[in-house]
Amino acid sequence: MLKLSFKALKANRLKTFLIILSLVFSITSIFLITSISNGVISMYSSMLKSDGDIIITQKNISDTFFSNVDIRLIDKLKELKQIKKASALIVGASIVENLPIVAVYGVTKNRFNNYNLKKGSYPNIGEVLVGKSIYESLKNKKDVLISNKKFKISGIFQSKIGFENGGVVLNIQDASNIFNKSASMIMLNCKIDTNIDELVKKINKIDTNIQAKSTTNFVDNYNQFKIIKTSSNVISFISFCMGLLTIASILSITINQRKTEFGIKRAIGISMKKILLQIMSESIILAIVSFIISICISNIILFFIKNISYLHGYVNGEISFDIAIFIFITSLLIALLGSIIPALNASKTDPIILIQGNKI
Repeated sequence: MLKLSFKALKANRLKTFLIILSLVFSITSIFLITSISNGVISMYSSMLKSDGDIIITQKNISDTFFSNVDIRLIDKLKELKQIKKASALIVGASIVENLPIVAVYGVTKNRFNNYNLKKGSYPNIGEVLVGKSIYESLKNKKDVLISNKKFKISGIFQSKIGFENGGVVLNIQDASNIFNKSASMIMLNCKIDTNIDELVKKINKIDTNIQAKSTTNFVDNYNQFKIIKTSSNVISFISFCMGLLTIASILSITINQRKTEFGIKRAIGISMKKILLQIMSESIILAIVSFIISICISNIILFFIKNISYLHGYVNGEISFDIAIFIFITSLLIALLGSIIPALNASKTDPIILIQGNKI
């Protein structure tokens, strides 16, 4: 069966090339869309999980950028015996020098250790810690202008999280003046034996304007992540449909040209089931070859995207095993559905008509 499939693919080299090209385009598109969207979610969720078992934001807020929590709440939270560490964070974005938009993080001093210092020192009031990728883009290496306010660069840090590495970190007091808020969120580290769910209920009773969630629950239900995932799925589905239509069209032409071959096979007693199996095996070969090419191309593109200095690490994507398996199955479906549709059409035609070369 495999030998026949390879012979058939070699005999129709142009059509085989066009099918592989269409498959590679569709599969690579799905790879990139899925990987980049998951990369964005992974980076932000990693940042949130880095220092907190519980996250407190303003109640009924759609995005952390709009959240405003009274930082003085930390004093009350520290009275709870289950709390090991309480820190606050302001998340914002601003123009920095000639860069159109840069992530700005205002943090309490007990969060500075989260940033791997490569040079200089952690910032005092009026100073800023700059991510490595941003620092390399700055013309002035001593001072930086953030939202029309000048800050002295105290040091440079490096982070594996693109959002952080492409951002700037300053004292929460300075960030509060820039964004006119107390804190975007308060993050709590709890003792090992703490019942997180019970503590969350207790914290929510302290202030009716706040909403406490376990970090895992917060990440799983974060609205922006849902929007990104939904958008990614919609675009991937469109790519899937485009690939399916293109491949079905090319295979329909190919099968139409091979109708004499199918007619002879059916006339000498070969069942249409075996012919369909051969076509399906051809499709599986095409899908596997296209998948291998696509995963190589996608990794190369993602590598360049990750290292483009202009993007400052904000756009990042990694192909996980789960994504690879999902897209491999998707590739097989595209190829099989694209081949079965015209093949079934051919199976309904009388063998004599197929041999004669009339249109299917």
